[in-house]
This record gives sequence, C-alpha cells and structure tokens, in this order.
Amino acid sequence: MISRSANPVDFDLYLITDQGATSGRNLLTVVEEALSGGVRGVQLREKSLSGRECLELARELRRLTTRYGARLIINDRADIALAVGADGMHLPEAGLPVTVARELLGSTRLIGASCHSVASAGAAEQEGVDFITFGPVWSTPSKALYGAPVGVGPLLQVTRSLTIPVFALGGVTRERLPELLLSGVRHVALISAILTAPAPRREAQAFTALLAGGA
Repeated sequence: MISRSANPVDFDLYLITDQGATSGRNLLTVVEEALSGGVRGVQLREKSLSGRECLELARELRRLTTRYGARLIINDRADIALAVGADGMHLPEAGLPVTVARELLGSTRLIGASCHSVASAGAAEQEGVDFITFGPVWSTPSKALYGAPVGVGPLLQVTRSLTIPVFALGGVTRERLPELLLSGVRHVALISAILTAPAPRREAQAFTALLAGGA
C-alpha cells in the first residue's frame, strides 16, 4: 500500500536555495525577501556545507519559514529535517528509497523527489512521494550536470499523467511561465530566477501573481 503524507502540498512556488547564486548577498536575507513576496515553499539545498553548517542554516530557515507560514523542505538529510522540525525532505534521484524516508519522517511530513525522465517520474509517484520536481526543462547552469534539457513536451506528459503535484524546474523565468500555465502546469521550482534577482521580493510577487492568475 502506498503511503503518502497526511498533509497536502499547499504551495505552488518552490524556492530552492543556492548560496552561490545570491550575487554575494546573505542567503537568509534573500530568502526572507522571497518569503515576504509570497513564496510558501523553501528547499534547503546546500551540498557544499558540512553537516553542522547545514544544521545551523536549517535552524535559521525554520525560524524564517515559520514566521511567514511557509513550508521548509530539507534536501537529502532526514536527520536534519527531523532535528529542526522541517515540513519534509526532498530526495535526489539516487537518494534514499521512498519507503525508508517515510519510515524515518512519519506520516505527516512531505516527501518530494527529483526526476529527470518520464519513467522516473512515474516510478516516484508509484513509490509514494507527495510531489516531484521535473527537469531541467530549459538549459540552466545549476542543472547542467543532469544532461540536456528535457523540454516542455515531456514536462507536459508528466504533468498530465501524474496525480501528484509536478514542479517544473530548470530555466523557468517570468517570460516563460505563461507558456507553462497555458499548457496546464501549475507548479514551478526556482533557483536563480529569484535568488539572482536585484529585488527578490518583487520577483517573488510577480511569480505568485502569475501562478494565481493561471490557477
């Protein structure tokens, strides 16, 4: 029997952190601006940090996301997710099995997964994840390691065939978002579009407004 979280995925804009994409600004400051602009889902993903450093950053992000009523998801670290009382965990494609993550996190926390093909997306849903990120849809430096962009076609195939939320990831910009919305995409994950923006709050507000209008 597939086991999913008892709580819904209640955000459609998913901000993934990257301290190297803030143009030298403090990550917490940029994330708070994004939260004040309407972001309600944040994934802590800082692979270069030690476990201790990641834990300290997670604690600060937990305080921020709680203040704004947003979800905090921790990438690939169930121990840190539990330690800070995060809302869930995000699994890389080669990460923990979903069943193991669910045993560790319990029935109330969310489990997301990164998927880079139609087949892996379908498998992730069958294994019981609550949502997936799918991409890279377009070319983007942060996802270059995952090969060539998958393109809009496979994204739409996955979005239409899965019953769980599918977050488009990779090269998503304000200019490209209307194309996705017209095709039925309702969830997006962002890194540089917000973190590199001169005014992250205004950029988050713009994305939030577009997503609300396309619902």
